[in-house]
Amino acid sequence: MNQIYTLGTSNRSLEDFFEILKEYQIETVVDVRHFPTSRLFPHFKKENLEKFLKENGIDYFHIEKLGGYREGGYENYMEKKEFKEGLEELMKIAKNKKTAIVCAEKFPWKCHRAFISQQLEKENFKVIHIIEKGRIWEPKKEPKEIRPTCQKKQKHSNIL
Repeated sequence: MNQIYTLGTSNRSLEDFFEILKEYQIETVVDVRHFPTSRLFPHFKKENLEKFLKENGIDYFHIEKLGGYREGGYENYMEKKEFKEGLEELMKIAKNKKTAIVCAEKFPWKCHRAFISQQLEKENFKVIHIIEKGRIWEPKKEPKEIRPTCQKKQKHSNIL
């Protein structure tokens, strides 16, 4: 089974972000932000992040086809050819190198990374969500498909 990680940039310092990548031995970052920029945290602007990662031996890819903020909602967007192409590109990368999907939101259950993760699990990927250094989250599996909340508050007692 292939394995992939997810990680939110959130309000982390670049040093904290890099320490997390090192702890989990991430070789490739795949940025799935629709708009890969940050006014508050310029170190997470696409050009700056890509340069920093390259200087530190980590590959960087931006797959805009997997970005959030889709008209009609992300679930509807997942049925489109563009999403499926982006997912194929991501899987190809993740099969060759230890990969983390990166977006801005810290918690995956509030982010479109949860939708991407569900699709990856259907493709036989084990998805591990990194919350912070030394702390991961793996959703409890239920008989029916788990639906990401992405806007609703929920209790998550299974955070490790």
